[in-house]
Amino acid sequence: MLKILFIGDIIGRPGRRIIKTCLPELINQESIDLVIANGENSAGGFGINQEICQELLTAGVDVITMGNHTWDNKEIYQVLERERRVIRPANYPGGTPGEGYYIAQSSKGFPVGVVNILGQVFLEPLACPFQTAMECIADIRRKTPLIIIDIHAEATSEKAALGWYLDGQASAVLGTHTHITTADERILPKGTAYITDVGMTGPTNSVLGITTEIVIKKFISHLPARFEVAGGPIELNAVIMEIEDDGKAISIRRIRRTIVP
Repeated sequence: MLKILFIGDIIGRPGRRIIKTCLPELINQESIDLVIANGENSAGGFGINQEICQELLTAGVDVITMGNHTWDNKEIYQVLERERRVIRPANYPGGTPGEGYYIAQSSKGFPVGVVNILGQVFLEPLACPFQTAMECIADIRRKTPLIIIDIHAEATSEKAALGWYLDGQASAVLGTHTHITTADERILPKGTAYITDVGMTGPTNSVLGITTEIVIKKFISHLPARFEVAGGPIELNAVIMEIEDDGKAISIRRIRRTIVP
């Protein structure tokens, strides 16, 4: 059995700070075998760069997934070329830099496939997330039955539908992108762990990680605004899953850690 930690969207410097502060202790306390984190907002809220990539990997993250902000930082092309542990959504067209899945080695030596999928609803219309996920699973199953899906999507219905579609095919289907933790974690009937959104790892007193005043002003004025990552207290939101060697999940639970800088 493996214990896998999946960390929700890391937001800028505050998100990275709580990762460095809390992750090593969390790995030891919970006997974590593999750490996956969504890092698409880790560079000032928009994308990732080479320095931040190494910062997260050094802190204990084993695989970094991305999303709709994948290409926001110009260094992403070098990151994807040099670091296979960073994956972008698999449903981009053929020939796109990087890979859509990665097979990691857990601390116990078991291979675990990690897949990044981008939803279509209210986001750019890439290839079908359902078909793409199943194609990735078919490839990965040649090497391991342990497969974690990060579905980075806006619509709860799309995430829920994908969870049911992949029940029994993937070990876990975990939603990211909305930055709001949902309370619907469960094991689906055929053994797939599911949650609609893991939530964010970033500033607590914010609007999805961004300074509240800026977002409120934008809603009221309808004028463009430059978003800035908020300060203050920080929270880490994640899920811990227990998964059997055959790829079936037996538990999933939410965890939350907070610090006040």
